[in-house]
Amino acid sequence: MTLSEALLPEFDNEMSNTRKTLERVPEGKFSYKPHEKSGTMGWLAGHLANLPDWAVVTIKQDEFDFSPGGAPFVPPPIPKTSKELLATFDKNAAAARAAIAGASDAELFKTWTLLNNGTKVMAMPKIACLRGWVMNHMIHHRAQLGVYLRLNNLPVPAIYGPSADEGGM
Repeated sequence: MTLSEALLPEFDNEMSNTRKTLERVPEGKFSYKPHEKSGTMGWLAGHLANLPDWAVVTIKQDEFDFSPGGAPFVPPPIPKTSKELLATFDKNAAAARAAIAGASDAELFKTWTLLNNGTKVMAMPKIACLRGWVMNHMIHHRAQLGVYLRLNNLPVPAIYGPSADEGGM
């Protein structure tokens, strides 16, 4: 079994769980934020919708400079509607899945480097980046979004077991 074959079932499960969570985000709450230091629900949901693209960047590139030449990082735009949010996520998740499925073990063992204006921030094997900076990062923010949902009395989906709102998975 290849690394990508071993990773894809976990990837598919996490993408399914993330989509279930994003489906719960109502447009009328995009501007909600639980604290002055928190991002808005729209920003957080948009970040989750765009995170799968990091898998494509990781596999297709050996490095990424988020501030080339000192230019400030420009994040993707925040989706303006629930439909746009889900379409962005679906597009990015499909592209990520295809990139992972097409990646050889040799490619996944290559080092991927994150740079800031040419200075190395971190470097790790691409497979570790996919787990840590893509999937685990997504799980972290998905949990945050679950708290935002709960604080707004919106149903939280069952993810790894039942939620207070759903008995099954």
